[in-house]
Formats: sequence, C-alpha cells, structure tokens
Amino acid sequence: MSLPPPAGPAAPLHYPDVGDLLARVRFQPEEGRIWLDDQRMLLMHSSAFGVLRRELIESLGTDRARGLLTRIGYNSGSHDAELSRKLRDAGGADAAVFGGPQLHMLEGTARVEAVRMEIDEEKGHFDGEFIWHGSAEAEEHIRLYGIGREPACWQQIGYAAGFISRFMGRPVLFREVECRAQGAPHCRIVGKPVEAWGDASGDLAFLRADALTAGLATAATPVGSAAQDLLGDADVVGASAGFNAACHMVRRVADTQATVLFLGESGVGKEVLARSLHRVSKRASGPFVAINCAAIPENLIESELFGVERGAFTGASTARPGRFERAHGGTLFLDEIGILSWTAQGKLLRALQEREIERVGSTRTHKVDVRLVAATNLDLREEVRARRFREDLFFRLNVFPITVPPLRQRREDIPIFMNHFLRKFNQRNGRSATGFTAQAIDAMLSYRWPGNIRELENIVERGMILAPEGGAIDVVHLFSGGEQLGSGALTLDRGGSLRAQGSSAAQGSSAAPASAPAPAAADAGLPAAAAGLSIDAMQALMIERAVAQAGGNLSAAARALGITRPQLAYRLKQRGLKQRGLKQRQRRDG
Repeated sequence: MSLPPPAGPAAPLHYPDVGDLLARVRFQPEEGRIWLDDQRMLLMHSSAFGVLRRELIESLGTDRARGLLTRIGYNSGSHDAELSRKLRDAGGADAAVFGGPQLHMLEGTARVEAVRMEIDEEKGHFDGEFIWHGSAEAEEHIRLYGIGREPACWQQIGYAAGFISRFMGRPVLFREVECRAQGAPHCRIVGKPVEAWGDASGDLAFLRADALTAGLATAATPVGSAAQDLLGDADVVGASAGFNAACHMVRRVADTQATVLFLGESGVGKEVLARSLHRVSKRASGPFVAINCAAIPENLIESELFGVERGAFTGASTARPGRFERAHGGTLFLDEIGILSWTAQGKLLRALQEREIERVGSTRTHKVDVRLVAATNLDLREEVRARRFREDLFFRLNVFPITVPPLRQRREDIPIFMNHFLRKFNQRNGRSATGFTAQAIDAMLSYRWPGNIRELENIVERGMILAPEGGAIDVVHLFSGGEQLGSGALTLDRGGSLRAQGSSAAQGSSAAPASAPAPAAADAGLPAAAAGLSIDAMQALMIERAVAQAGGNLSAAARALGITRPQLAYRLKQRGLKQRGLKQRQRRDG
C-alpha cells in the first residue's frame, strides 16, 4: 500500500491547557474506582498489557489480535471524544480535537506531538499528522518480539480513528507510517477520511470482527463505506462492540441449519442481518423469501405461508405455492413473528416439526427443505407468559437467538452510518451535500434514536434534501419532523446555555438564545433561573432534581437520567451534593 512521505521539519502545534481534562480524573480508593469524568477507568501495568498482547497473538494469530486491539482502541477513542467535545466545544474545533492527544498522554500511552492538522467539519475534511514519543504499545512489542517489519501500535491507531471519527461524524482512518517496533526513532501517524486514502479496505478489515477469518474478499469493499461489516453487506455497517458481537454470532451460525431468531427493537436492522446470514450460508445459491407477518391479514396468512389449490375458496382461480414452497432449498424469513394469531402459530409449528406443508384446499402434503429465520421486537417470553404466544413454538424458534442492540447502545456506529447514508443519498439523487455541521454532529450523537437505524437513514435523507447544494447539513435540516432533542422540554446549546425545546436555537439555527423561557423551564421541573447556566451547573441542577423526584433513591434517579448508579454516585460526590440534603430539599419544595 502507498504511504505518504514523512513530513518535513515544521514547528509543532501547541495544545490548550490540560487542566480541564485533569480536573475530570478522580480516584476513589475506598470504593476501588477510578473515574475520567463519568467513565470508570482502570490502571494497568504496561508489562501486563504486553502479556495480553502476546497471549492474543499466540492464541488468535497476528491479524485477529490486531483487529481485536484496534477495536478496543476505537471504543476508547470514541468515548474520550465525547468528553473532549463536552468540555471544549466553546473553544473551537481545534481545541476539542487536541483533547484526543492530551487524553492519550494523560492515560499514559505516549507523548503526542501534533505536527500538522487541518479540520473542516462542514466539508468533512481532516488531515492530521502526529508523532508518538515513547509509545507504551511499541515498547512492549519490542520487549517481547524485538524489532520487526510491521507497525505494532494497533490499539493506539484504533484510538485515534475512534476519536476523530466520533468528532467528525464520518469515518477517519489513521495509518502508522513509522513505528518504533520497526526500528524508527519514534512512531508517526497520518489521518484522513477513508475516501481520501483510496485503498482503505485492508485497514478497515481490522474494525470488523472476524472479517479476516470469514473468507471474504475485503478488497471488494467499496472505498468510503467504512466498516462495511464482516458479512460484506452494503447496508450493514458498524464498528461498535455490540454490533460486532451480533455479526460474530451470525458468522458462527451461518454454516449450520439451525433456526435463528433475531431479537431487537424496530429499525435496528434485523432483516438486513437475516439477508446477510443467508448470503454467507450454505444455502446462498437458494432463494431468500421474506414475509412480514404483520402485513398479512389473519384469514390469508395460511394461504400465504402454505399455498392454495385452485377452487379452495372464492377467488382462488389458480393454484399457487406459498412462501414455504418458494423458499425450498433456501431461507424463509418471518418478520414480526410475535404477532401471529394462535391458530397460525399452531400451523407453523407443525410445518417446522414435520418439514412438510399442506396447501389450503389440498389433501396432499409437500416436503419442504427450508431454513427458518425469524425476527421480532417483542419479548416472546413475556408473550408466552401472557398466553399470546405458544410456548412450544417459542422453544422451536429459540434455537439460536441473536440480539441486535439499539442504536443508542452503539453510538460509535453513528458517524459511520451518517457517512454511509450521506454518500448513498448523494449518489441516488445527484446531490452534493458535503457533510454535517458541528451542531448537527452533536445532535446526532446525543439523540436517543427511538426508531434506530431506520430513523437515522430517514433523517439523513431529509437533511440531504433540505441542505444547500454543495453545503453542509445543519440541525435545522435534520430534526424538522417533531423529534424531541434532549431530555424533556429543554436542551443545551454548544455554548452550554439552556434553550427552550422547539425554539430555533434548539433546532440549531443561529437565532438568539431564549434567555428566560420561564414557562418551558417550569414545564421541565426546573426554575426559570436555569437559563444561561453552564453545562456543569446545569448537570448539577438536573442531578439534584432527579434525585429529589426519586425520593433519594439513587437507582431510580440514575434510570431517569439514563446513567448507571455508580456514575450518579460519582457525580454527586464530585459536585459535593449530599443525598440527605436532597431529601430535605424535596420535602421543602413539596
């Protein structure tokens, strides 16, 4: 692969003061916890990390070990990008991006020298070069393996990619063009958007679980669709741990004949994964037949599944096969299977048990060779307890369940989806939207996505339509369909001020802030004086109110805030808030 030449001598860029990041580090030895803001951290011996690397390499092989460590780094970088953006948004893009190298140093990885950096969020442009002095990962690799021919800072490369990709709202790939493990005096990395590399497929494989062992040709990956999944499907993208776990399960079951049950909320991509499962299975040459059980009237479901003979009922002028027969030798996908009627469930159970079907109006049976894949967004165990779903059918379907996590639990994938869908709709409609504004990226990463990937796809298409030709997509272009940004009736702008939900400021326009929206603040259970508070002060106020409204129950308050109980306890202690005082305030306010 072609590498850019090392940059000539240039004055290093200067970082902002690191005090704001240092202030977020807290040790709680009595609790056995270390915190970086609200993320729990671990101290780890560098030599122990070296042992872990060696065990992974020896047990998994170099490529798979590299992929695993790269994905671990990507996850860490993505989380650190959240903290840097939260603390430094008001200081501009450069200050927020420089939080990555500074956090990297703060976490003991290496001394990072910023050589050059160009960044334009609205055009999706990033071009950066950094030097790692004293890379811990390279030193451990040298200690255990000596000087070699390949770069060795896999986890650190993943960190850089995860941090900048999360910040930019599009996939950014870093390459280590010099490495101490190769005998260079230091490690040097260069980062650009995936499209700018031109030959990114090999690097992207390390972000996809099992991509290197799945026997798939990564060279066929279209340039720019970063993290096209291990299954090679153009509409299944992602790099998060939850997504990769689901893909790994698909790969494990693909070459068997087991029934697969996809579980997850509406819009998470269950059918896309089902199609990918079929495509990499031994039945790939056979048909893939899908049916949405919710779209078929109850009186027609039997004829749709099993077929009908001529004259079986009024209107049946010709015989026709059902979905089981049409899927013979391939895969039958039953979506939304949880809503089937009790009668239809019984007939489906018999077909699965006997591997034969009987057309409506016929007395002959037909043997069928079908692999069944089903999907539902319902809790089938609860449906069984409520006697809405047959227990025997549930056990027949629940051979190999795969849970697809919702988008809010795989936020590392949001920038990848944003870029993927923007390219897709630009090409489809002949448009040239360049990227997303910083405000739009913030909003996309903080929104809860109740409609998951399907909703994200629709919102990006809407943004592409409304954005100016050749310009960037802003928040007002994306969230113009009544979506609720933030929690409750209020949201915070990039400067940390409170805005009324539904106002032009909340929607990302440049209108002046609503400085004192007393009715909106009252609706949210917050005092009117909350307007204009800093992010920290606003968080403290939200925590106080949540704990007070939960009657001092930290677990309930944490659920209301969407964080864990230890995170809430840490924030209470960090801000000097006392639970007893909150209870007293609740009684006083009551």
